[in-house]
Amino acid sequence: MGWFKHWFGTRYYSLLYGHRDVEDAHLWVDAIHGRWQAPRGAELLDLACGRGRHAFFFEEAGWKVTGLDISPESIAEARHTVPNAEFAVHDMRVPFRPGTFDAVCCLFTSLGYFEDLEDDRAVFRAVWAALKPGGRFVLDFMNTGVVLRDLVGQEDLSKDGVDFELNRSCENGVLVKCITVRDAGGEQHFEERVQALTPEQLEAMARDAGFAIEDRTDGPVLSPFDPLTSQRFVLWMRKPHQ
Repeated sequence: MGWFKHWFGTRYYSLLYGHRDVEDAHLWVDAIHGRWQAPRGAELLDLACGRGRHAFFFEEAGWKVTGLDISPESIAEARHTVPNAEFAVHDMRVPFRPGTFDAVCCLFTSLGYFEDLEDDRAVFRAVWAALKPGGRFVLDFMNTGVVLRDLVGQEDLSKDGVDFELNRSCENGVLVKCITVRDAGGEQHFEERVQALTPEQLEAMARDAGFAIEDRTDGPVLSPFDPLTSQRFVLWMRKPHQ
């Protein structure tokens, strides 16, 4: 299944990125909920939901939440964190409950993990299928140009007695992060590989799937997108009424 199948379910992933759960999740949900103004009980699909950090606040805001993730460990934790939501282990490239959802979100650069760009196009088509006519889709991705420009090649971090050595590079259009973990149990190695998708590529995939593009912002504060300064590329889309 690829690197993400094995890395996301580890406690090291949670330890390395856990601070973002608290800092960002509530801001994202407030921004999305405020923009869409969905009625209470509207159905939302949280794609690549992880451990339920966004699902918790979406459910609190009144959405009926379904979360999907490829990691069984993440889904198990999400069910514990948000017991009133529904969660399933599922491949985001495969359509899920066609015509069911009022909205879909895909946050925290959860696209671009596949070797073939056709797989990323399949994600857009699967989201299109899951949405009701008029339904909305928001995709949060890195602003690739700024990330490449400001790439920090090597970084050392220590968290809760665990040492992380991060080595970043770009190889043939793929951003690669090699992660060495050292703790009392010894040394382990993991890798993240994300396609360096540009805003233009993402917009083309969206249009090819049939989406109308409504806006482009930075996030989670949702200021207008600036290709030279924005850290995030947030694409707001709608499935037209047929």
